[in-house]
Amino acid sequence: MPTPHNAATKGDIARVVLMPGDPLRAKYIAENYLQDVTCFSKVRNMLGFTGTYQGMRLSVMGHGMGIPSMSIYAYELYNFYDVDAIIRIGSVGGLAPEVGLRDVILAQGACTDSNIARHFALPGTIAPICDFGLLRLAAEEAEKMGVKYHVGNVLTTDMFYSRAGVHEAWANMGVLGVEMEAAGLYLNAAQAHKKAFALLTVSDLPLTGEGLSADERQTSFTQMMEIALAVAEKA
Repeated sequence: MPTPHNAATKGDIARVVLMPGDPLRAKYIAENYLQDVTCFSKVRNMLGFTGTYQGMRLSVMGHGMGIPSMSIYAYELYNFYDVDAIIRIGSVGGLAPEVGLRDVILAQGACTDSNIARHFALPGTIAPICDFGLLRLAAEEAEKMGVKYHVGNVLTTDMFYSRAGVHEAWANMGVLGVEMEAAGLYLNAAQAHKKAFALLTVSDLPLTGEGLSADERQTSFTQMMEIALAVAEKA
């Protein structure tokens, strides 16, 4: 049966799902990379599509902004639609001095200022991490494509407009970039015993003020998309 947030029925969604934050980026990927595409959901305009890539069945769906939005869609995909792996493909603000615009970050772990982990009632502090197999595949594909990439921690924050000094403090701890969803994805994957990975393109540099436009974010992240597609084939 469809869920309150997804019009798909069981079988409409592939076992591997690529998830950009922006549903229009999901539409772009479906139209430009997939064949025999069907739209399985338009609920709340959070578009979802299933098609084939290189003969493999693959789905792509938006997840919105922030941990709560990501967690709703990831939970339902893992637990109601038998999805095995979710690969978040999105933007990230670069914090580390070695990270530049359009570089790719492979998010090995996701620090967070959110209280999301409290909802899992654990007797301690969990470290949200990705699936190493997906990470390794992404690093291999980035090497083949000659894409500049970085592996390490990102910060998943609840505050897009942070107060002064916050980004500097995380950068000082070696955090590569800041985004808003990876920790939620990784925690939901851990609970469901499924796979998750965040593959991110640097869209702006909060500490210097440099950045890409909204249109560039939507359509110019082709290297990230192609790495994700290659990983999905082998996931």
